[in-house]
This record gives sequence, C-alpha cells and structure tokens, in this order.
Amino acid sequence: MTPERYAKIRRVLSLRQPTLTVLMDEVNKPHNFSAILRTCDAVGVLEAHAVPPENGGVPTFEATSGSAHKWVGVQTHSDAVSAVRALQARGFQVLATHLSDASVDYRAPDYTKPTCVLLGAEKWGVSGEAAAVADANIVIPMLGMVQSLNVSVAAATILFEAQRQRLSAGLYAQPQLAAGALERLAFEWAYPELAPLYRERGEPYPELGAGGEVLS
Repeated sequence: MTPERYAKIRRVLSLRQPTLTVLMDEVNKPHNFSAILRTCDAVGVLEAHAVPPENGGVPTFEATSGSAHKWVGVQTHSDAVSAVRALQARGFQVLATHLSDASVDYRAPDYTKPTCVLLGAEKWGVSGEAAAVADANIVIPMLGMVQSLNVSVAAATILFEAQRQRLSAGLYAQPQLAAGALERLAFEWAYPELAPLYRERGEPYPELGAGGEVLS
C-alpha cells in the first residue's frame, strides 16, 4: 500500500453516496450488469442491489466492469417487489424505468433525496408489479424509431443526472459516510486479503496511519 494509493481510496470514499443506488431486476447479460456497476462507481454509488436471474446467480464480466465490482458491493434479493419495499422502508424513493400513463421525464425527480433507480431485465423491462409499488415511473425521451435504450446506457443516463443534481446541491462536498463506516471501508479496500481474516477471528481492524500503513 503506497501513500498515494491510500489517499485515493480515502478521497473516493469521501465522495461515496450511500443514499443513491440501483436495483437491477434479473439483468442477465454479464456485460450490461458489469457496465452498470462501472457507472455506479463513477457517480459514487456505495452499494447496488440485484434480483438474480431465475436461471443463475448474479452475472459478472470483469472486462466490462473495469474492476468496479471490487468497489461497489451488490446486495441480492429474492424478488423485485420485496426489494422495492425493503428499500422504501429504509427511506429510499424508488424510481422505476417503466413506460406508463403516469411516467415522468427522468430529469423531473429530486435525486438529492435517498433514491434507488429500478432497472428491468433486457428483454422484459421492469415488471408491472414492481413498477406499481415504486414511488414513480420514469422514462428517457426517445425521438427515434426504437422505444428504449440498452439497460446499461439507460442506467448511465439516469445516474449522471442524479450526480448532476447532487453536485449542485453540494452532496459531494463533504463525506456522506459516517466516520466509522469510512474507516472500516478504507481498511477493507486497502487490505482486501487481510480484512476477511480479521472478520473470521472476530477482531477489530487495526488502525491505519496517514499513509495507509498498519499501526497496530
């Protein structure tokens, strides 16, 4: 661990937005799943959520993610409706990418609120049941012959609008993570091989110096 690497880790963690996330409902193509995680990392999402496809687990495609899977955790859920309700219980507004009579332009919502963007599978999109329990349905205006964007492109479009609003509101100007959480993640990111050993032994992580060196 070099001081420069550790400084970057702390800088990135200070910009993480624990109140911005995505829920991927059975996104089954690995390159799309990984591209969404890459965008999540770029805008400061701390943790993503996913409902795995019925025919397998969470897809991975490291070449597309650009190692983003190392920096963005993924919490899995059994189904989209229960996942939406769980996130709402935590105070998140859930915005489903879904075309309906009640849909609004994706730029209309206030993304400075705790927000989850619900993204559907490539072929079927967000289910009617999940869209119905979401707080709002959002759409990206399309002026061409096709009706929708690739799911990873749609995710990037929406998440960078969220980033724009949050930058304007100053949410990246000061850490959104609690101090204890930031310190914990700084050790886990700096020492991914050591962190599991401490957890297995039930021991607290050691203190790190200003340059990322282990002090105790």
